[in-house]
Amino acid sequence: MDNINIASLYIGLNILLVLFLAINVIRHRRGKGIGLGDGGDPEMLRAIRTHGNATEYVPAALIGLVLLSMSAQPGWVIHVGGALLTIGRVLHASGLIKSSGVSKGRLIGTSCTLVSLLWIGVFCLLNAI
Repeated sequence: MDNINIASLYIGLNILLVLFLAINVIRHRRGKGIGLGDGGDPEMLRAIRTHGNATEYVPAALIGLVLLSMSAQPGWVIHVGGALLTIGRVLHASGLIKSSGVSKGRLIGTSCTLVSLLWIGVFCLLNAI
């Protein structure tokens, strides 16, 4: 698998995750008749924040994966960054969808996401210098 296909794998998975989370927000809005905001409903707020949180972190990481795929980095570098991001986002989303409190999913998911951003950012900088 060449670098662009490796990046495409993680880009596709993360786009589908963001789409799933968006559909989850729409489902809650329709089911609860909430047109804007969270309507004071904790479940709606969790759905909004789960989607919002993904859209806050995923785009920068995906841009980094594209740049890494266009560089001379070995494929495993892209796999590590993409896998950490994807696993982190799935764990975070599953943890937050279930509970607004502290959860293993949120803790491990956030940790994986931050490590993926660090990993991708460092390798992008190494490409630049």
